[in-house]
Amino acid sequence: MSAFRTLDDLGDVNGKVALVRVDLNLPMQDGQVTDDTRIRAAMPTVLELADKGAKVLILAHFGRPKGDRVSTMSLSLVLGAVEDVFGREIMFVPEVAGDVVTQAIGILRPGDIAILENTRFWKGEEKNDPDLVKAIAANGDFYVNDAFSAAHRAHASTEGLAKVLPAYAGRSMQAELEALEKALGTPERPVAAVVGGAKVSSKLDVLKHLVGQVDHLIIGGGMANTFLAAKGVDVGKSLCEHDLAGTANEILEAADKSGCTVHLPYEVVVAQEFAANPASLRTCNVHEVAADEMILDVGPSAVEALADVLKTCRTLVWNGPLGAFETPPFDEATVALAKTAAALTREGSLISVAGGGDTVAALNHAGVAGDFSYISTAGGAFLEWMEGKELPGVAALAGD
Repeated sequence: MSAFRTLDDLGDVNGKVALVRVDLNLPMQDGQVTDDTRIRAAMPTVLELADKGAKVLILAHFGRPKGDRVSTMSLSLVLGAVEDVFGREIMFVPEVAGDVVTQAIGILRPGDIAILENTRFWKGEEKNDPDLVKAIAANGDFYVNDAFSAAHRAHASTEGLAKVLPAYAGRSMQAELEALEKALGTPERPVAAVVGGAKVSSKLDVLKHLVGQVDHLIIGGGMANTFLAAKGVDVGKSLCEHDLAGTANEILEAADKSGCTVHLPYEVVVAQEFAANPASLRTCNVHEVAADEMILDVGPSAVEALADVLKTCRTLVWNGPLGAFETPPFDEATVALAKTAAALTREGSLISVAGGGDTVAALNHAGVAGDFSYISTAGGAFLEWMEGKELPGVAALAGD
């Protein structure tokens, strides 16, 4: 992606100071990091720079301290976990700017790594305050952003620094941007999008944007019920935003105009209560849902029809499950369609990009996360990208 400078565009970095923004907003329990995925994502960029002789200063946020020093949100708490994954000794610096950082740089040798304190301990971080930006930048020779998950925020450490220092995309950011470009920037057609989840209201902008971008829009989860109700289908006591019927119809009309086929479930799995393997479980046509039943998944023959749609496509973007996948057997549609997408990706006929927390959990549950072309762990940033919005942290990296 030529618009973005990457680490390949860097000259000799030996002895230079790299300010590298990564995502270390890690889940913790009893003082221990419970998932090191984000540390692993940051590792290639940090170690590549260190191995080339740069002094690497890691910038990251942790939690929401709102501009105060909160001891339970100090990045010193994740230092041990980062050292374990990187296999290196790392210095902790309790500031992000000023003399303390300057002194630390004096102690570091080329190839050494330090983690600076939580950027959100400073009120100027979330305000993108030019004075804070200038103070942080004063200690660095160049800036690398490797935190796509924070790229939808115009903060001092995600956007401000890229304006005042030579700025580059790290390896994780680069992989994300290249995958997203393949999926919705200049995709191979036909393109399918799977959008699921509980509520239409949380994905309105995504749906409105996608109908103009993709050839097939597959709508699942609770939001499908809102579209079915808008078309006059009685969805019983299913989760449904009846007040959004007008909006749903507008989206369907927009899809019609732009030649996008919208796929809603015609066969559904219903039950009278939402529980694992309920006695009242049955599969029926969408027009046969009783007043005391709720739709909890897409039926098997409808999933087969969706699988046939994917077989005609070259690109797939996936965000959200098709049913209430956390509770069996309402995970069956999501698992079946995910397995089809994975098989098509393995054989090389489909580029598949998925993102969002629920989606990653669902694909892991289906055992196919490793088979998708790319999985984004970014929640908000991935959704805003699907809405067609410019992400400040990405835009700031664009080449001249």
